Amino acid sequence: MDDVVAAAATVIVLSCSQLLIEKKQKKRRERRWWMTSLNRSRERYNASDMLLALRAEPSGKFQNFCRMSSEDFEFILTKIGPKISKQDTNMRKAIPIQERLAVTLRFLATGDSFVSLEYLFKISHQSISRIVPEVCLAIIDALKDEIKLPKSQEDWKTIANGFQRDWNFPHCVGAVDGKHVLLQAPFNSESEFFNYKKSFSIILMAFVNSEYCFTFVDVGAQGRMNDAGVYATTSVYRKIIRNELLLPPPEPLLGRLKKVPYVFIGDDAFPMSNTLLKPYGGNHQKGSLERIFNYRLCRARRVVENVFGIYASVFRVFRSPMLLQPDKAALICMTCCLLHNFLRRSATSRKIYTPTGTFDYEEDGELIPGTWRNDIQGMTSFNTLVKKPRKPSEEAKDIRREFAEYCMTSGAVEWQNYID
Repeated sequence: MDDVVAAAATVIVLSCSQLLIEKKQKKRRERRWWMTSLNRSRERYNASDMLLALRAEPSGKFQNFCRMSSEDFEFILTKIGPKISKQDTNMRKAIPIQERLAVTLRFLATGDSFVSLEYLFKISHQSISRIVPEVCLAIIDALKDEIKLPKSQEDWKTIANGFQRDWNFPHCVGAVDGKHVLLQAPFNSESEFFNYKKSFSIILMAFVNSEYCFTFVDVGAQGRMNDAGVYATTSVYRKIIRNELLLPPPEPLLGRLKKVPYVFIGDDAFPMSNTLLKPYGGNHQKGSLERIFNYRLCRARRVVENVFGIYASVFRVFRSPMLLQPDKAALICMTCCLLHNFLRRSATSRKIYTPTGTFDYEEDGELIPGTWRNDIQGMTSFNTLVKKPRKPSEEAKDIRREFAEYCMTSGAVEWQNYID
């Protein structure tokens, strides 16, 4: 009898043990299956599939995502593909070149942090921090011919004709302006990048033609430098001093006798010279020569203001101080400048980048603000250069006076007398 009881007890214990083992194994299988499902989901919804889905959308979501047409995306991809096709040894897996370009364009378009982009593209933010500078360098190399100075007197006259046609300002070969691009405090920079607004920045200086395109860009100067110092370090200034810019020779303005040079136009932040005009300082009586000239010059100079506004409106990486070191921030600035010119000249992306109503325009002399002005309200990443009074030479004053008298005589326009 005792043997029967012992045998029964043994059977019960063994059965219970087997049930516990099966229960544990079942739980483990369920957990492994849950992890497998998550990994499968990540593989199914990768960035390549997302781009294909966006291109298939008829509502233009791809254009909003990358700020360009799919045709131009493919064009840039073809140009930079050989430069970024090599796998980064620091990355765990090879990332397709179309995903690398999409990550970079999305970063420029939104200014989202690398951590935010990690969730969108399923790429680690450490990898994204390496991808963005790499792709920017490739874009700069591929599109470097999009920004270049004219190489002949005829090319300069073409720009001057554009300003005369569109803005009624003669002998103008470009509008110049500069901006402080704000940064997070760089490592070990001390006061090099500390500017007059008590923040850290690099300086972006640019020349723009009448077609709202950059003709020259200089970026990366330390924020502590003043505007005259930055302008004096540019290659354009050195070429002007050495007479190597190939500007057309001085000619009389229409209806005038005195010969005057072809000039750039700027604001009070720049030192006036024989080749750079700026407005008269102070307040002037309505209808006076100085007031009319200031209006006509600022009206023509509006092109560079519009370019910087559209630049910051579309590439929203400039909406707030960049969390990048100065060298990488300079790469971002130059990349966006080249993309600006590329998209402005593209047959398929021009209307996407600058749709109708984007720029300021006039109706019977009345200014109608462009839509970009609504998009940059509250933007904190761009600061204007500090304005300082400087005493120009007598020759520069005489040149400005000749332009001012032209605006009052043979070059007068009807609506200039109605401005406030």
